[in-house]
Amino acid sequence: MNRFRFALFALVSLFPTFVLAAEEPLLDIDQAFKVDADATDRGTIELHWKLAEHYYLYRDRIKVTTSDAGVALAAHDLPAGEKKHDEFLGDVEVYHKDFSSTQKLTAPADAKQVTLAVRYQGCHEVEPKICYPPHTTKLAVTLPTGAGSGAGTDLIGGSTSGNALNPDEPLPVDKAYVFEAIATSPSEVLVRFTMPKNYYLYRDKTSFRASNATLGAPRWPEGKQHEDASFGKTTVYFDQVEVPIAVSGLAASQPLHLTSTFQGCLDGSLCYPPTTRNIDVAMTGGAVSDAAKPAAAAGAVPPQTRPDAPGPGSLLAALFAALLGGLILNLMPCVLPVLSLKALSILEGGESPQKARKHVLWYTAGVMISFAAVGLAVIALRQAGLAYGWGYQLQQPLIVAVLVYVIVAIGLSLSGVVQFGVGLTSVGQGLASRSGPAGDFFTGVLAVVVASPCTAPFMGSALAFAFASSTLTAFLIFIALGLGLALPFLLIGFVPAIGRLLPRPGAWMETLKQLLAFPMYLTAAWLIWVLGNQRGVDAIGLVLVGVIVLGLALWWFERSRYGSGPWRALAFIALLLALPPLYAIARLQRTSAAPTEVSGQVAFSPAKLDELRKAGKIVFVDVGADWCTTCKVNERAVLHTDAFRDLLKRTDAVFMVADWTNPDPDIEAFLAKFHSVGVPLYVVFRKGEEGQALPTVLTHGIVESAIEGK
Repeated sequence: MNRFRFALFALVSLFPTFVLAAEEPLLDIDQAFKVDADATDRGTIELHWKLAEHYYLYRDRIKVTTSDAGVALAAHDLPAGEKKHDEFLGDVEVYHKDFSSTQKLTAPADAKQVTLAVRYQGCHEVEPKICYPPHTTKLAVTLPTGAGSGAGTDLIGGSTSGNALNPDEPLPVDKAYVFEAIATSPSEVLVRFTMPKNYYLYRDKTSFRASNATLGAPRWPEGKQHEDASFGKTTVYFDQVEVPIAVSGLAASQPLHLTSTFQGCLDGSLCYPPTTRNIDVAMTGGAVSDAAKPAAAAGAVPPQTRPDAPGPGSLLAALFAALLGGLILNLMPCVLPVLSLKALSILEGGESPQKARKHVLWYTAGVMISFAAVGLAVIALRQAGLAYGWGYQLQQPLIVAVLVYVIVAIGLSLSGVVQFGVGLTSVGQGLASRSGPAGDFFTGVLAVVVASPCTAPFMGSALAFAFASSTLTAFLIFIALGLGLALPFLLIGFVPAIGRLLPRPGAWMETLKQLLAFPMYLTAAWLIWVLGNQRGVDAIGLVLVGVIVLGLALWWFERSRYGSGPWRALAFIALLLALPPLYAIARLQRTSAAPTEVSGQVAFSPAKLDELRKAGKIVFVDVGADWCTTCKVNERAVLHTDAFRDLLKRTDAVFMVADWTNPDPDIEAFLAKFHSVGVPLYVVFRKGEEGQALPTVLTHGIVESAIEGK
């Protein structure tokens, strides 16, 4: 039975990996659309097309030409295709399945073979949805000397993409997007994309990483808002764009090994698949070269200020701030339900000081190992040039949905629907003795997971220090955060005087355990609300269906403990049926509707912020997210009050809101500018002054003093 429970937990835990692995990789164009040919006689060649599943070809984009002397081709004979309305090309015909086409020709009597240039274009119709650029494959077809079929074809000279045959066709990707990079100083690189007229680059589909250094957030200039058929309202760049990127951690005299993955389109025509380019950049010298000077004229952002290399004193201060931040994290609203669970666990296992210490040590191990893993993962993402930040994982709807499942399962356990013991104790019971060390360990893991939306006082500065430091220093800071989170329970377990303050176990504990289920249900309701803001009502419906099926599985599982019958098999089947909603949520597209501005608020954008500052306005910038509970507490207590609205009116200040519920490169760049690796972030811009960052926990007095300059 214990093995079965552990297997169920492992299956649910590993399901996100299955979902990520399930997304279909894109094939090379020659693999997605295979074509060969043979001659049925000297005047007829048949082309045989084999299309991979989920790929289709445009009928009117198939062209056959030849450059062989004396060979003349008739019109290419294609079968009728399926009718389709294409967002770019209008009403078209396409092919989804294998088919054959016929090419009539005349060739000199002594010709032994003919070379055909077969040009075509097709698309991939499921996620990721892309259309390949026009592609040309050359086929050498042996002509028969008499009646009968020929000997088939060979590919010759490889294949090409682009407009080699027709200058009006789209360019090959290396011509459409010229990628360059140059060092403007030893700590900054300027990346440039140059596109011909009518070609554009997606900002949000472009990323940078370095294999031998750490890159800061790309500082994109203001782009053009474009209504895109594939991605909704998005930011794009035409003609040319230059992007400064801070570089740190590069060994002296080494070139920067820079990699960029990007995607773009020809306006009103095709969209290119994601493309990756590698380039080595010499980072010697500090002067800006002539090639980089246009960035200044274009209004490029000055190099990002970064903290100096940490000395012993600053490291100790950061470690102390991390310890204090982790300690205060215990009091944050998102951690309190798990905090109560752990307190109850210690009460139930408190027959002796030895048992209390065993609970505490396993819980502490779960907390600290989880913090170390999160820290290393975040640092790895930063080094890869991807979005990073404390709580960033809750920007992923699949993770939010899995958390809903876990929280609801714990709530049902506390309510007595299924006997998991306290928290996650029984998840790993088969791995340990009845005292439940695996359960204590996984409760510590859960504490870190639900703590991620919160940023406690002192924690923000410690995390910022970690992201500006070496990997070892960052690792030590995350360990200190974990130690701070576990510290109250370490004191309870190892200081007998504190342990004696805990109430004695008794019948009241069952009532308390059932009462603690309701904070869990409220936490699940909050996560479902976050999921709805990320992916809309479809996601809410899917996760609710999944939760109901999960509850049925757990109920059936509990029934299997008593008596015979098919309950255990039914429980396993129901558990499997709870997984498809997670898969469906992972495939939902982000809602493309533009954010609506609340009365008295202005949606954040770098261009709007610059405009307001140039106009001499005081600007209060609130960077938050729906999954950030500290943000919601501050909104309730300060930012959504009449007193705050009166303050804005009295000072003629503008309230600008940046919503980081979903990934946003502009907001990530703003966070990086103020060395913040999480939300909330509050910044006040007074006339003629640089931005002043405020504490993560606000009071009306703090905000009033910052806005009025007291």
